[in-house]
Amino acid sequence: MAFRPTIFLYLPAALRFLTRLPVPRFAWEPEDGPPDLDRLGPAFPLAGAMVGVIGVIVHLTALTLLPSFLAATLAVGALVLATGALHEDGFADTADGLGGMDRARRLAIMRDSRLGTFGAVALLLATLLRIGALEGLAGLSWAGAGGALVAASALARLAALGLIGALPSARPDGLAGRAGRPAVATLWKAGIATLAICVVSVMMTMGWMGFLAGLLIAALAWIGVVRLASAKFGGQTGDVAGAAALTVEIAFLLGALIFARSIG
Repeated sequence: MAFRPTIFLYLPAALRFLTRLPVPRFAWEPEDGPPDLDRLGPAFPLAGAMVGVIGVIVHLTALTLLPSFLAATLAVGALVLATGALHEDGFADTADGLGGMDRARRLAIMRDSRLGTFGAVALLLATLLRIGALEGLAGLSWAGAGGALVAASALARLAALGLIGALPSARPDGLAGRAGRPAVATLWKAGIATLAICVVSVMMTMGWMGFLAGLLIAALAWIGVVRLASAKFGGQTGDVAGAAALTVEIAFLLGALIFARSIG
């Protein structure tokens, strides 16, 4: 597994795909087109961790000036701005799509750029859960909150990649359909990269038990999204991948918070 070229050479492209950060294009990169997940995929967790670091910097800075709720709100806002609300858009579209009566109608609803009632309510709840979980973790340990946020951000991108690998495309003409499904080796590389990130970010701040508690809840949430997508949409789309990312991020933070409170 060629980690160095796969992860670091394609990290700029992964950042441009997953975020709105002003990352320049380098000479070795291919022209624009459908993302090559076997090349970009292993770099997804590192790109996610970098987004998480942005949130941590904003959070820690804000904690020196503002109450914890406002600091957590600004941190979540920074995550949204850094990604251009990519995963939030997919989460809301997926929630709207679940309101359809049949598979074809659900997929059609997800194509509609307008925000529906289900999507608005789901997005509001997701935002409140992210803010609340981050505030709760920071109240117990600001370092633990930072480590959890970086780990959650890396796991979220692995979750999106894993969902695309686990399910066929529900809409072959969509971006996810054109990109294809990542190879098993790609998922292994991304998984090992995620584990390395989590070891660095979590072990230095919240310990293995807190990480495992968050990981357990996140894994259950991911399985739930996969089963729901298969049953309701007949597979995955880019929106569902975004929904998986945001769901896993929230689930990890909540799991870590539940464990931290149980021992604190």
